[in-house]
Amino acid sequence: MPHPPFSPAHARAARLRIGLTPEQVAAAMSQLGLHRTATAVLSWEQGTLAPSEPELFALSGALWCPVPELMALRPRSLREHRLARQFTADRLAERIGMDAPAYARAEQDHHWTGTSRQTLLLAEALGLEPDRLLRVIRRAGDLDALLRQAVEGRWKQHAAPLARLVDAPERTVARALRTLHQEHGRFNEAYMGHVVARSDEARLREIATERAAWLYDLTRRFLALVGHGDGPVP
Repeated sequence: MPHPPFSPAHARAARLRIGLTPEQVAAAMSQLGLHRTATAVLSWEQGTLAPSEPELFALSGALWCPVPELMALRPRSLREHRLARQFTADRLAERIGMDAPAYARAEQDHHWTGTSRQTLLLAEALGLEPDRLLRVIRRAGDLDALLRQAVEGRWKQHAAPLARLVDAPERTVARALRTLHQEHGRFNEAYMGHVVARSDEARLREIATERAAWLYDLTRRFLALVGHGDGPVP
């Protein structure tokens, strides 16, 4: 599973605010059942490593700050709402009576397939009204799909619908899409360049992995470019 959103700067600020050393943070995390070293804490703060979901939850507890503060965002997607409530995917699936792989697919695809009862239980667990929950899921899925179409095809025709979706000026959205389209094009150019040069498969896999990570972060990158990086999709 990809690492959760995380802000090294916010983590360091939270630690300094309560006057703890990295060693003390590591000790507090150990008391919460997760044993990590002070070196790991510093690596997270420096951005050289990213915490996993369990590490994020334990760090939040050790620093006495909400998970969304360490993620530096207001929850927008289903996964982000789950992280904000400190649920693992398996634990949340169990709580709402849903098969864990089915829940994982719903979270990944932004396509909710749960029953009415599971929807009510999910909304209760995440602190959302059921209709708000469904809007979160559907809107996130629409946004992800449109963005992928834009960066992989003709971005200009997607500027207007995306501007309406995120309630941002079309000119601002157009600039963001142009930037993202160029970034995506560089991945393709690099990949094809190495194919022509008959590079080894390891380098090709590395580029493919980098592209996959970039696509995973596409929505967040877009929202930051249009000025919605710290808030949910309207």
